[in-house]
Amino acid sequence: MKNLFLSLAFFLTVSIGFAQNLSPEEKKLIAEVEKNYASTLALLEEVVNINSGSLNKEGVKAVGDVFAREFQKIGFETEWVELPSEVNRAGHFVATRKGSKGKKIFIIGHLDTVFEKDMPFTPYTILNDSTATGQGLNDMKGGDVMAFASLKALHDLGYLEDRTITVYYNGDEESSGNEEISRRDFIARAKNHDLALAYETAQGFSTVTVARRGSSGWRLKTSGKQSHSSGVFRESVGYGAIYEAARILTEFQEELAGEQYLTFNPGQIIGGSDISYDEINGKGAALGKTNIVAREALVTGDLRFLGEAQKEKARAKMQEIVDRNLNQTDAEIIFKDGIPSMPPTEGNLRLAKILNELSIDMGYGEVTPGDPGSRGAGDISYVADCVDGIDGLGASGSGAHAPGETIKLNEYPNLIKRSTLLIYRLTR
Repeated sequence: MKNLFLSLAFFLTVSIGFAQNLSPEEKKLIAEVEKNYASTLALLEEVVNINSGSLNKEGVKAVGDVFAREFQKIGFETEWVELPSEVNRAGHFVATRKGSKGKKIFIIGHLDTVFEKDMPFTPYTILNDSTATGQGLNDMKGGDVMAFASLKALHDLGYLEDRTITVYYNGDEESSGNEEISRRDFIARAKNHDLALAYETAQGFSTVTVARRGSSGWRLKTSGKQSHSSGVFRESVGYGAIYEAARILTEFQEELAGEQYLTFNPGQIIGGSDISYDEINGKGAALGKTNIVAREALVTGDLRFLGEAQKEKARAKMQEIVDRNLNQTDAEIIFKDGIPSMPPTEGNLRLAKILNELSIDMGYGEVTPGDPGSRGAGDISYVADCVDGIDGLGASGSGAHAPGETIKLNEYPNLIKRSTLLIYRLTR
């Protein structure tokens, strides 16, 4: 741990070149973030080294317990939101302070990662002076810790007194068991706030997320006439289930690909004379032979979009394609709603303007709205229709959702400082 702090001490002495626009209070906050930075990194290492894959309920809760310990130290009331057993997820962490001054801020993060307990574990490891690796470092434990570090600095200097802040870290953002049930409390609490700040991965200092695509699911099931393979293509035998699935996927690609912000990915396919599929764990099996025309096939996939109109238009076209069955085949597609999209509203753009002005004041340069197509779906989208918000305020890095995920340690302290001053300005 000592070596960790020594190797990062360089970043605390970086000259920021403040403009005269920063107030004395804001300069004090910068100094407070620097004073706390060693403990911030220790907290980051602690939570990264707890496996919290979405299905590891004990691990997700353990990370929540760490944050409960820390938020209680800075005057927040904390609670764990339990979910019904049928959802099969751990629950959510919430920390609150209530007051009567300034904007009411709703801070969004998530405790879970895509790395389940049975996957190879990557602990927090420093690679060089500017980079560390570890599971969930930038998606998004780095952002969770950043939000805490900002609130701690504000608390330490008394700037959270009589302010309303709710911190809501979901336990199943990467894999929700049931969005309608799991996000019910999340949405209800957000409605009591003026602004939402989400700490998903930052794409450097120059962009901020004012819009995110939504994500929904689809399941395609095809059937054919099981027969000897020597008769395939004949009028009496037809093409079989696998050919029908292949036709549909090909026409999806030919007729829908290329539309801005629209993607549709077949993530899994199973086919044969007999198939089975477990929706809970995503595992499937197929029984078949090369001399049998396939009787069943199943494809599961996702659909990403910006705005409900684009989603509905794509679904209608996909249904039209599915209905053009090959000879002696049948097909059905079932769509499942998931995370809605986050449109680029005027309120979101106003928040982005505030962040841009702050960034210039701090000497970091301009911040512009990012491309919605460069981001996946996120929890902020569930509340986008009831509260103005921005996302992408968290840690920067690379390789999210893959072994070797990294965080840019050379950018992390300054991103924390920017986050701290943003909350300060919004709550004045």
